[in-house]
Amino acid sequence: MEAVLVVNAGSSSVKFQVFDTAQAGNLRRLIKGQMDGIGTRPRLRAVAADERALIDQYYAEKEVADVPAALHAAGKWLRESQKLEPVAVGHRVVHGGPDYDRPVRVNQEVLAHLERYVSLAPLHQPNNLAPIRSLLSRFPDLPQVACFDTAFHRGHSAVADHYAIPERFYEEGVRRYGFHGLSYEYVAERLRDIAPTLASGRVIIAHLGSGASMCALLNGRSVESTMGFTALDGLPMGTRPGQIDPGVLLYLIAEKGMKADAVQDLLYRDSGLKGLSGISNDMRELQANSAPGAKLAVDYFIYRVGLCAGMLAAALGGLDAFVFTAGIGEHSTIVRARIAECLTWLGAVFDPSANESAKSLISRPESRVALYVVPTDEELMIARQTVSLLKPKSARSAGHAAEKFSPT
Repeated sequence: MEAVLVVNAGSSSVKFQVFDTAQAGNLRRLIKGQMDGIGTRPRLRAVAADERALIDQYYAEKEVADVPAALHAAGKWLRESQKLEPVAVGHRVVHGGPDYDRPVRVNQEVLAHLERYVSLAPLHQPNNLAPIRSLLSRFPDLPQVACFDTAFHRGHSAVADHYAIPERFYEEGVRRYGFHGLSYEYVAERLRDIAPTLASGRVIIAHLGSGASMCALLNGRSVESTMGFTALDGLPMGTRPGQIDPGVLLYLIAEKGMKADAVQDLLYRDSGLKGLSGISNDMRELQANSAPGAKLAVDYFIYRVGLCAGMLAAALGGLDAFVFTAGIGEHSTIVRARIAECLTWLGAVFDPSANESAKSLISRPESRVALYVVPTDEELMIARQTVSLLKPKSARSAGHAAEKFSPT
């Protein structure tokens, strides 16, 4: 069976999915799993397409001490237990910099180029690249494709892309990139199926999860995003602050004596909902907690989403639809209801019953702005991009690569 392995690697977990590519134009999900607790209490879990459990196994801490070891363990299980030999691997890579506006097959040269952007996405990029590096070293003939969160936004105008600093910095790559592009691209495609007329109009998609951002789309193309040079800007997130006056950072360095690495840790790991609440970075825990800090964090999150909606509506010259997606956007009826209240001035008329019933359309018929909930699927988008890029290759050469691949 021809299958594509999709890898989304983080600092303490590796998520993976396997897709059957045998039927042209129709990717079928076979397995969904993850290895989490890497380096502490490693645990491999996976389910089949019908949600049937395939494995739930713990490993010794030293046995899975890092991301490459996690991929090794998961790959061994896929080969030995599921009899699967991937013909290609697609990877989520958060930052593609100014040079990559579409998926790319990775070799050592491309990998070295992508390593230049580690400082722009320190939470994500090193972990995204670790499994690529490991597989390149061990299985150089196995096709690997990097799919970028920044690529979907690369068509922005110069006005939207620039910061008001000397042009030489823009030429060096200091510009507004935008992120969560794989999610936005998938949701934009789904919206064309769900509401084709709206999809060709003025749409805001809110990717609300531990990482959060919003994107303005015109005819399905990104024209503006709340995130910029790094994944710190825009909305408050689980542990990241979102928009912040650069003067605050100068103050922390000059007046508080904080070093650059300490400021980086503060911004990436100790701010956002966690920093505001002093309790947790998890929206579910905060909503269930009556402490003042928890309430402040939730209120702040809702407030900033409302503000950014106004900004993006201005960039579009109006608004036809607002789409919720990602963990919070898909699952929190309370957050959706409160954000919908912030959109009434734009003409949104919320339908509480549809919201509580988990309907896709959660606005009333008279609403001038349609409100939708559309689940995202970044892994499926990565699989599609991987297959599309490698499609010109013959099935024979793909099969040859599969023969050479052994995760053990």
